[in-house]
Amino acid sequence: MSAPETRNGYLYALAAFGLWGVIPLFFKALIPVDSMDIVAHRVLYAIPTLALLLLVMKRFDEVKAALGNRKVMLTLLGSAVLIAINWVIYVIGVNGGQVLATSLGYYLNPLLNVLIGRFLLSEQLSRRQWIALAIAGVGVAALAIGALGDLWITLSLAFSFAFYGYLRKQVNVGAAPGLFIETILLSPLFFLWLAIFRDMGDPLMGPTTFHTVLLILSGAVTALPLLLFTEGARRLPYSTIGIIQFIAPTLQFLLGVLLFGEEFTPVRMFAFAAIWTAMALYIWALVKPERVSLAKQSD
Repeated sequence: MSAPETRNGYLYALAAFGLWGVIPLFFKALIPVDSMDIVAHRVLYAIPTLALLLLVMKRFDEVKAALGNRKVMLTLLGSAVLIAINWVIYVIGVNGGQVLATSLGYYLNPLLNVLIGRFLLSEQLSRRQWIALAIAGVGVAALAIGALGDLWITLSLAFSFAFYGYLRKQVNVGAAPGLFIETILLSPLFFLWLAIFRDMGDPLMGPTTFHTVLLILSGAVTALPLLLFTEGARRLPYSTIGIIQFIAPTLQFLLGVLLFGEEFTPVRMFAFAAIWTAMALYIWALVKPERVSLAKQSD
């Protein structure tokens, strides 16, 4: 990549993870809309948003190719279920005052990706990566021993998104076309939720015009960071993207403590310290080989 392309890659990636980092503000603003209602609107309004995006990018051929492949569609059905679970639990966590639990889940995600790479994709791990995973495990164990009621949020978010990424890695479908198909597959379920199963005593589009506008925008809120991420990932090494992705849970953590006033208990403090230490080792394991490679090239 040329220097301008690399620079643009950084800008795209920083914008994507920055938006994902402050997205709790968006969902907090939708209170008191039910969490399932929020996700249902998010899925349904993402369809026209992504359709317009694919039309502009001229990538509907990728959608047609995927629709004609049974194995790809089954895989995308599985990934759609996982991302739906992730979205529902995330909104429940944020609007239930558990932003710290959600941010911890996304700190754990890249470390789980390392484990998936080792045991499901036969990738080799360095000694520092194994140490990072062990330290992260100590942090999660501390939460479990502390019997925190939000541990399920942390682990559900981490595992659902990690295995979502694993399934998406199994099919050669771009991020935007894949997400479009996933939302299409999920749309009947969430349409039925809005039409039949939701609390009909609540206004369909929220209690105020402000909530209505936010619900309509939820499709763009889903698609825009993903588009920025995709453009960034095309221009940067994936190891670099792995480092930048920690921006999002860090911003969420700061929002939880400084803005939403969530309690930062000693157990949470220990767990976060363990995860941050593991994160530092993980980053070191990614960066050092690059330095070694550069040193060899200079010789």
